[in-house]
Amino acid sequence: MQKSKQTVKDIIKNREKEFFDYLRLDSVSTQNRSIAPTVKYVTDLIVSTGGEAKVLDDLGGNPVVYGYFKADPKGNSEKTVLFYNHYDVQPEDPLDEWETDPFEPTVIDGKLFCRGVTDNKANFILRLYALEYLMQSEEGLPCNVKFLVEGEEENGSPNLDAYLEKYADLFDSDGCIWEFGGKNEKEQFVIETGVKGMAYFDLFAESADVDIHSSLGAVVDNAAWRLTHALASLRDKDNQVLVAGFYDNIEHPSGSAQKAVKERVVSEDKIAGIYGLKHPFITKDLEWSAEEALAFYPTMTICGLLSGYTEEGTKTVLPRKASAKLDCRLVPGQDPLKIEQLLRHHLDEHGFSDVELVLLKGQKAFRSDIDHPFVQTVKESADEVYGSHSEVVLSPTNPGTGPMYSFGKHLGIPVASSGCGHAEGKAHAPNESIRLKDFEEGTHHMIAFLKRFKEA
Repeated sequence: MQKSKQTVKDIIKNREKEFFDYLRLDSVSTQNRSIAPTVKYVTDLIVSTGGEAKVLDDLGGNPVVYGYFKADPKGNSEKTVLFYNHYDVQPEDPLDEWETDPFEPTVIDGKLFCRGVTDNKANFILRLYALEYLMQSEEGLPCNVKFLVEGEEENGSPNLDAYLEKYADLFDSDGCIWEFGGKNEKEQFVIETGVKGMAYFDLFAESADVDIHSSLGAVVDNAAWRLTHALASLRDKDNQVLVAGFYDNIEHPSGSAQKAVKERVVSEDKIAGIYGLKHPFITKDLEWSAEEALAFYPTMTICGLLSGYTEEGTKTVLPRKASAKLDCRLVPGQDPLKIEQLLRHHLDEHGFSDVELVLLKGQKAFRSDIDHPFVQTVKESADEVYGSHSEVVLSPTNPGTGPMYSFGKHLGIPVASSGCGHAEGKAHAPNESIRLKDFEEGTHHMIAFLKRFKEA
């Protein structure tokens, strides 16, 4: 029986309802919303595309979905690629900043708006579309394809390491296409081969059993000052982290990685325009460039502060409690547990032994060899699809965080990104979006990659 031949545009049009129904599932992992129906939907999508699916749920946390597509007899059954995606999304707040219903997919001027569309549901869908296109072609699927679709990435993937350890044979492959990817603020298509790690902390200070009238501020300390002084001791006005040992043990990047970073120029003006920045990049006071900072250096960021009276009008109190959220983006060679020890020692040595420090989550950084043949195949296929109108660049590190280290640790495979994101996609923010032309191009990239991967 001759296979029907659909174009990529045909597949996108014919399966639009499936895609939009997937986006309508408010699978917010931090609030345990719609997890079970989303797991079923992901499983059904894999099966309806022509693959096998299995739900893994024996190690705690939200289930992991495994998918498998066997190479066509004309393909290379000795080659296997793993696609990593996640079905969970961020909460939609603040609601008043959304211009559309956050869980109703809406197309406006060539953009598709919905929570989770760029992070990460569209990338999962376009990979299925690429497989459908290849499976209905005369050549068939060029290689074996596996999927790992988890449901806790937005919560730090606390259980994924255990699943990868136990099911390493099931997910065994020759390389992994990561969950994200796309175009930067200069419209370059960026392929990233690593991520930063993270150590995320709560800090607490307490100065009394009750809030106190601020007239006693002449003699009584308060938690807000205690905590802000403690935080101020961690980083100087030139944005250098002051914690002893913080920069120790950082792995020196390879020559190829350094070369790739030197060739990539970050546009401060364009980024400032996208986010409405009110100050210059903090690297103006550091010994390393913005490009090097994003790829090779760790960070320390106050993510939130809470203390005292914050409503309208006045209330004169000495706050008895104060808390802060602090994240450190880490690079290869740094260990979240070691960073916790260094921070605790620093606070104690600087007179803040009363400030409580709690490590909420920790992930190690990971960086693939940018010269690996798998990475080069991703690059060559991207040149084929994007090269006529966008520069394709390799980047050794994404400044964000994900569980890439666990893939390297348990599967021992190289990792590279590809997706349909864009610089103004607003992942984790109101009005998250993809551009439909990027979605179609991303599908073509995966088709081109799988064809090349067969022979690589």
